[in-house]
Amino acid sequence: MPEPFTGRTAPIALEDLRARLRGTRWVDAPEASGWSYGADVDYLRELVTYWAEGFDWAASEGELARLPRFHVRLGDIDVHFVHARAAASGMPLILCHGWPDSFWRYQKVIPLLVDPAAHGADPADAFDVVVPDMPGYGYTQGLSGAPLDSMIVAEMWATLMSVLGYERFGAAGGDIGGGVVRYLALDQPDRVAAVHKMEAVARYTGDVRDLSTDERLWLEEVTAWSIEEGAYMAMHQTRPQTAAVGLTDSPAGLAGWIVEKLRAWSDCDDDIESVFTKDEILTNVTIYWLTATIGASMRMYRANAAIPQHQHARRVEVPSGFSLFPHDLVRPAPQTWLERTANVVYVSEPPRGGHFAPFEQPELYAEELRTFFRPYRSLVT
Repeated sequence: MPEPFTGRTAPIALEDLRARLRGTRWVDAPEASGWSYGADVDYLRELVTYWAEGFDWAASEGELARLPRFHVRLGDIDVHFVHARAAASGMPLILCHGWPDSFWRYQKVIPLLVDPAAHGADPADAFDVVVPDMPGYGYTQGLSGAPLDSMIVAEMWATLMSVLGYERFGAAGGDIGGGVVRYLALDQPDRVAAVHKMEAVARYTGDVRDLSTDERLWLEEVTAWSIEEGAYMAMHQTRPQTAAVGLTDSPAGLAGWIVEKLRAWSDCDDDIESVFTKDEILTNVTIYWLTATIGASMRMYRANAAIPQHQHARRVEVPSGFSLFPHDLVRPAPQTWLERTANVVYVSEPPRGGHFAPFEQPELYAEELRTFFRPYRSLVT
């Protein structure tokens, strides 16, 4: 049975972290290179100095502790999750995060979903929200053996929802979490009432001549993005342990690996702190540091790369909605592509937001979920 989870960090762990930060051996950088070569070293120096001298992890840990957090044993894994219940009747909803984050991605949006009336929305749109940390992310430790892929994690989350007493529910996610909810819908169609995603599946296994012109152009853009921005993914899929050695040993290196993606993938107009405060950035990074999960999180990419090709060709028949935020990794997929991959009943293009929309624009994201799931509430009550 689930038990309450309380995160408490030993003082010695924070002392070690600060000592490592203060002893950082800095890399040089081409003059005025900024973010063009990856992490901006000048910005990273500023952030690391604040991490060592000004960041109050105890305050951040206290904020996270205000969420109703639990852990439960599923097979060989002790799973950490948030389970926030609506004050009255709420539609069960599981939210699945991606990389490089954890339940942190949904920290701001959970209260808006659980208690919409307190935030100026219709109380009838309340949700019972479940946000698990995937194996190898956050406070859910990964297995020491082979990493788990999105299909296996989807099966685990179906079990988690059963443990919590939810036989039917909605599912939503982005990034790797989008893949997890896709397999939930594919493999548990009798249990998933509707599924919401923030992006389309880009892998295509058929003949490109069967695609429309817009679809082919979009796939070309995805390929171009992979060449320009996808080196991290190639590393994660092929040799994740090589990078994990340094990132697990150096907090400055870990911050560089994560912060560069927070900036590049968000709707920040090149100013990362227009979207994330230093405290918010460092809460995410510190979770990775204290749990030593960066290597395990990266290994999931390798597991997903081994999913058989025929799985990518399956079409989701569960009612599917897409909220395509304008500053996600690539421009929104054409409607024909979405319909090729899923039973599309809802498509929206919000005016603001990027890859981390639940954190960047929690009000917009909450309204997207309320609107999409509204017709399916009767299916789970």
